[in-house]
Amino acid sequence: MNNIIVITGASSGFGALTARTLARRGNTVYAGMRQTDTRNAPQVRAAADYAKEHGVDLRSVELDVNAQSSVDAAIDQVVSEHGRIDVLIHNAGHMVTGPAEAFTPVQLAELYDVNVLSTQRVNRAALPHLRKAGRGLVIWVSSSSVKGGTPPYLAPYFAAKAAMDSLAVSYAAELARWGVETSIVVPGAFTSGTNHFAHAGHPADDAVAAEYETRYTGLMSQVAEKLAALEPEGADASSVSDEIARIVALPSGQRPYRVHIDPSDDGSEAVSVVADRIRREFLTRVDLADLLSVHPAAA
Repeated sequence: MNNIIVITGASSGFGALTARTLARRGNTVYAGMRQTDTRNAPQVRAAADYAKEHGVDLRSVELDVNAQSSVDAAIDQVVSEHGRIDVLIHNAGHMVTGPAEAFTPVQLAELYDVNVLSTQRVNRAALPHLRKAGRGLVIWVSSSSVKGGTPPYLAPYFAAKAAMDSLAVSYAAELARWGVETSIVVPGAFTSGTNHFAHAGHPADDAVAAEYETRYTGLMSQVAEKLAALEPEGADASSVSDEIARIVALPSGQRPYRVHIDPSDDGSEAVSVVADRIRREFLTRVDLADLLSVHPAAA
């Protein structure tokens, strides 16, 4: 089946890889990115060149997840051109590094805006179409940091990803009776093949950051080096895009609720197994076991 797919944050990293992989599998993919006429114009050209070279249907669309008007316009464009959206992929995100205290509240709010509130903007624009159709798939690109071992100096990003993951868990149950599936994809700390670390933001309070440097000298460099050393040889970010494409291709009702792609094995999967089991057991105890799987939308 040719799926109509919208993916956010598709200018680089997991997003760009996933958009290309899904397009190669025969899907129509809208690669959402902001500033398509300016900063990301080279990425738009690269996507167009890739589509032409490989004979696939990969389209860039202006989609700034921080602006509801931009989100609404992008979703309206897709629906006007195809009459539907089959798969929505929440991939947009931003990382910051540094001591938590040195980030201002405004910075944390901005980070939550990109990593968490953005998904709500996109959901409110797209989900009415999926619910009306009584089918569809929402994929959330989470992080092993949500439940795995976490080093310091990444706290704001980790907290934001944990919030997004929690939102995904609740949405999974609330969309089940509409026939809309949820899959939570959990990548580990890939230190190559993405721009997370290269494009990471830094704290605004230089004075506090300098104070921490007196006790934690070079800590972020140490963390980056150790994370890279944990990655087994051959670990490739494309394994994430390949897994997402595999999930999309599965028949409705057979897609996994949560999958991990974590070559470094930071323990996230072991914790998630317990947490997801508790979720299943609790929903069963409160007579909501039907929310653990999708159902055709009521007439």
